[in-house]
Amino acid sequence: MNTDVAPRLGWWQQTWRLTAAAAAGIPVWLSTGVVLRGQSAETGSWFLIGDPLVALGCLTALLWRRRFPLAVAMTVAIASTASSLAAGASLLALGSISTRRRPVEIGVVGLAFVTASPFADSFYPVQSPPGTLWFQISFLVLIAGIAVAAGMAVGARRVEVRSLRERAESAEREQTARAAQARALERNRIAREMHDVLAHRISLVAMQAGVLDYRGNLTAEENRVLVRGIADGSHQALEELRDVLGVLRADPGRPEPPQPSLDRIPELVDDARTSGLDVTLTTTVTGTPSDVVGRTCYRIVQEGLTNAVKHAPGAHVHIALEGAAGDTLGVSVRNSAATAQAAQPPASGFGLLGLTERINLAGGRLDHHPTPDGGYLLTARLPWPNPTHEKRT
Repeated sequence: MNTDVAPRLGWWQQTWRLTAAAAAGIPVWLSTGVVLRGQSAETGSWFLIGDPLVALGCLTALLWRRRFPLAVAMTVAIASTASSLAAGASLLALGSISTRRRPVEIGVVGLAFVTASPFADSFYPVQSPPGTLWFQISFLVLIAGIAVAAGMAVGARRVEVRSLRERAESAEREQTARAAQARALERNRIAREMHDVLAHRISLVAMQAGVLDYRGNLTAEENRVLVRGIADGSHQALEELRDVLGVLRADPGRPEPPQPSLDRIPELVDDARTSGLDVTLTTTVTGTPSDVVGRTCYRIVQEGLTNAVKHAPGAHVHIALEGAAGDTLGVSVRNSAATAQAAQPPASGFGLLGLTERINLAGGRLDHHPTPDGGYLLTARLPWPNPTHEKRT
């Protein structure tokens, strides 16, 4: 955006400015006519025809004062010396160039306005009393100073308004960007929740379906147990999906449903065992961590079980929890090598990535790598500040 070019005026704004300039020149023109009639019998053809035509030309030139400010201002300042009716047009031209607040331009136009006025005597040979030249020049300097001051004040106001408008537009853009960022963060959070919830359930269902596909020697009772597990797992997946999507449809003021925490890990392990996964849980945790730490720990165990089901069917999974307030909460999910083959469900590739982001937000550290026996180890350390210390800080 070029700040040197003033915005284009509308027809009404242009009309009232030019009308005011013409009206300001009428008293000067009439007073000149009175002086001429007092010194001669006739006012002359120039006063009646030439003076108004020059004034009309100056007013017409002012239509382009914002496109060619310096050229128009100089032309009007010089041409107005031949027309007393153009006095208002010359002041408008001087005030207009002053809105740009450029000292060199203002000085050049102001000097032309003041020095060119005495040459008007060639058009109106009015006899002035001796010693009035300096008075006339001083009066012109005063009038020019008022026009310059008014123009600079208008220019300063335009700059201020433009600055406020730009700040408002910038604030609006920032607000839009923040809103878009908040929506993106919320979508990412919901996507992580949906992945954590559905990936675990669907993996268990896929494992049970794979057992039905690869094991042809199962008894009727074992088949019923697997089919019942598939039905229950599918129902639970739909219920949990409904809970996650309910967050999207909930009113802004309604609190979100409670998220699973550390105390629900035994329930998570029991569900995995019911689905046929060989899981053991060892915990030496003393105390209850914060909701953020507990929820992150739950998601770590859930992701570890999901990956074990996907990539190591039939393996033994050992989960170990340890920690206390004021120290850290350690989570370990270790699975042995796969002992069976099953249909591999499609992998999203975002499980560990989203889990890493969760742990980083909680201020923890994640590590995962294969073990020498062909298994896999997932470990994490989460900070667990002392509640008393948190209250003091």
